[in-house]
Amino acid sequence: MHIPIAIVGAGLGGLTLARVLHLHGIAATIFEAEASADARPQGGLLDIHTYNGQLALKAAGLFEEFRKIILPGAEAQRVLDKHGNVLLDETDKGNGGRPEVPRGELRRILLESLPAGTIRWGHKVTAVSALGGGLHLVTFSDGSTVTTDVLVGADGAWSRVRPLLSKTTPAYVGTSFIETYLFDIDNRYKASAEAIGGCTLMAIAPGKGILGHREADGTMHTYVALNKPEDWIARIDFSNRTDALAIIAKEFDGWAPELTALITESETAPIPRAIYALPIEHRWDRIPGVTLVGDAAHLMSPFAGEGANLAMYDGSELGKAIADHPGDVETALIAYEKDLFSRSAAAAAEADRNLKLFFNDRAPQSAVELFTNYQAVT
Repeated sequence: MHIPIAIVGAGLGGLTLARVLHLHGIAATIFEAEASADARPQGGLLDIHTYNGQLALKAAGLFEEFRKIILPGAEAQRVLDKHGNVLLDETDKGNGGRPEVPRGELRRILLESLPAGTIRWGHKVTAVSALGGGLHLVTFSDGSTVTTDVLVGADGAWSRVRPLLSKTTPAYVGTSFIETYLFDIDNRYKASAEAIGGCTLMAIAPGKGILGHREADGTMHTYVALNKPEDWIARIDFSNRTDALAIIAKEFDGWAPELTALITESETAPIPRAIYALPIEHRWDRIPGVTLVGDAAHLMSPFAGEGANLAMYDGSELGKAIADHPGDVETALIAYEKDLFSRSAAAAAEADRNLKLFFNDRAPQSAVELFTNYQAVT
């Protein structure tokens, strides 16, 4: 089977690309490994920026739908020290600069905007290969194949498409997250709820932190951050919830109990999330008929808040470039990648800088200064 434009991955970047192409009358097919849109939870909140994520949603004709899912007040954030002392307490300015929305709801809007049949669920890519002349062969786990004139890797950190363009693989940045959840926090964990404040919590010390945000249903979604070797995290048996939480909590001895409760009282099994990144200046030479969007192109730590924003913006920019160059895919891809490399390098440098500031020897004061300086220029 031949598919003119094949997108691997139904994340935010791939969906935005397909939507923008659809608005320009260009058909594309998304191949997604997961069995359905509801195969797994879609994560917590995303702050969507005026200068990239919101522009992508406007290009996709979905900005008004996006506005309907914004959580009022969710831009509020608070920085604490390990004793629970409040060092910075910002309220939601309500100016729409970085409004928070549930990732799952944002994905739903994009999914519902596409024609039926655009996404082929349950199509896990196992191999991709070049056939020459910009044509590529995509092989799936069930043995089926398609050929395509334009292959777009929107398939995340461990992209199957990336090796066609780049031999570079993501590297561990030295920090791991462990996810925990508390439910109905205002009624059941009042001390913790008071410490957290309005929405986003950042309790930080050198080499570690307890970060998290409130979700719309009263859930506290926490990311326990530790600067530890990758094999230290790997040795923890996370299938044993009690022991795993005890090992993690021990790293926070002496912290305020309302903060450590976000670890010890977790109502779900802790989930390890080692953080990886591609090099800041990651780029590749132009290869006919193939390109990347989102984490497949520029995986970075979450400390600039740009991952989802850049993925959607990549998708919208690539879609517009293809529409602007009918019949000349290579010119479109050259134009897209020229801007992609510069914007992703700038964001990756910011993410790398912020990660180091958060957990350096001056934490939490270094984080307070970061946010104070950010306020001064916005």
